Amino acid sequence: MRIRGAVLEEIGRARPFAESRPITICDLDLDGPGPGELLVRIEAAGLCHSDLSVVDGNRVRPVPMLLGHEAAGRVEALGDGVSDVAVGDRVVMTFLPRCGECAGCGTDGRMPCSAGSVANNDGVLLSGGRRLHRDGDAVHHHLGVSGFATHAVVDRRSVVPVGEDVPPDVAAVLGCAVLTGGGAVLNAAHTAPGDSIMVVGLGGVGMAAVLAAVALGEREVIGVDAVPEKLSTATELGAAAGYTPAELADRGIRATLVVEAAGSARAFETAVAATAPGGTTVTVGLPNPAARSEISPLTLVAEARTIVGSYLGSAVPSRDIPRYAQMWREGRLPVEKLISSRITLDEINRGMDELADGRALRQVIVFD
Repeated sequence: MRIRGAVLEEIGRARPFAESRPITICDLDLDGPGPGELLVRIEAAGLCHSDLSVVDGNRVRPVPMLLGHEAAGRVEALGDGVSDVAVGDRVVMTFLPRCGECAGCGTDGRMPCSAGSVANNDGVLLSGGRRLHRDGDAVHHHLGVSGFATHAVVDRRSVVPVGEDVPPDVAAVLGCAVLTGGGAVLNAAHTAPGDSIMVVGLGGVGMAAVLAAVALGEREVIGVDAVPEKLSTATELGAAAGYTPAELADRGIRATLVVEAAGSARAFETAVAATAPGGTTVTVGLPNPAARSEISPLTLVAEARTIVGSYLGSAVPSRDIPRYAQMWREGRLPVEKLISSRITLDEINRGMDELADGRALRQVIVFD
């Protein structure tokens, strides 16, 4: 079938992207779903730093690639062997499918699926196949989803059904921002009532971590970011206070749990320095692979502190997405407040500039 989507043509073009236009909106051919796969009509897709990191070259992926990994839509067709979802179901995409057989899949979310990681690096679906073509040439999939398009064919293990009551834009954000930020608080860390929780880096993932921390109740929540406007947003979402990194250092403020969600070496160092004795630093940001940080091993020993890495919020998507959807229904996780704007597919290059400049939390592409 013919679809319309956003294809990254070249990695690392100069900014502003609105002028260099690394992403082309074009027509493509999409094969039907193979065994164990689904055809999904995309309803909404969020712009995430994991998309930007491919555009700007921090994450090298094969091109041309149809971008987008945080998305939701309706099932339109089923491949052979798929019987546990139905045509018409609303599903949330998850960008790291789990094969259910490798060692990583046996860690309850602590480690990623090795087969899924290999497929993502190669720009293919979990089966190893490609379903996208343009002018007869293959186009690579982004993280098994390629959600910046009118339709997508994905592996069954790349989607989680949600109820009809969950709006498409909320459903999309559940699949990455909430799964990652919320999981850093609820899965990777072990907090108790009375613990303080700090989030360093208040983008979409960081704000989702703030929402999850506030939802726990009985904990002081602190937001940290270099952009003052984001500190105000964090307090509007329920944080008790917000500080710039300089203010944090000047006041010597520490927390029992500190989540680093900025994806930079400096932010990681800030998070480690702000972790109280006996506390835990959880890092979910994805910096440039060449980034390095300096920390004191003596401090870790003397203060009995822990550093935990958490990919995708240490999530098991089939378990966690329904949990977050239920928290949204109960009013405990107002995910819609993370959505800073709704844009069209044609505005995607400008949207990447907004994301790179730190002016947006979650821009969501809404499809008619």
